[in-house]
Amino acid sequence: MVTAGSRKIEAPGPTTRQVTAALRRIIRAIDLHSRTLVQRYGLTGPQLVLLKELMDGEARTVGELARAVSLSQPTVTGILDRLERKGLTHRSRSTGDRRKVLVSSTPAARRALEEAPPLLQEHFEERFAELADWEQTLILSSLQRIVALMEADDVRAGPILSTGPLSASSEQTGAFLNRSSKGNGAR
Repeated sequence: MVTAGSRKIEAPGPTTRQVTAALRRIIRAIDLHSRTLVQRYGLTGPQLVLLKELMDGEARTVGELARAVSLSQPTVTGILDRLERKGLTHRSRSTGDRRKVLVSSTPAARRALEEAPPLLQEHFEERFAELADWEQTLILSSLQRIVALMEADDVRAGPILSTGPLSASSEQTGAFLNRSSKGNGAR
């Protein structure tokens, strides 16, 4: 038992330590994957998610993209600013409604996505789908309870497994794009 001011705190039991360690491993796996994306491909997980969303070839508004990837419009705007500086997206005014700004991907974005690995959540989603319904429901319930225990109910999260504000420098992105335009040298 530890004393914190006038409050006595029980030392965590073995199960509590195991749950905490498992959460740390999850966070670490997400962090390592995010860092690998930035170091090898010059792109973050959220940038890749937006690029994949634009790959259908149809130009879309920032609001439409934000809804599609479950992120806020300001967050998507910031990501698009970085992608546009890297030459991976392009914004233009709608010919039908000049008030609308449409976002589309560039040929460089298509090349980048051909070389980039699958996102961490894609691998997870494939394996999760193989579980029995009862096991999926049990995991969901447990995770929702952990969110409540951590008092993170109000934390908004999109479908992107990523930690912290990682960004890739233009040099890292340029190096990746150069490798990808020459073939499979990035893998």
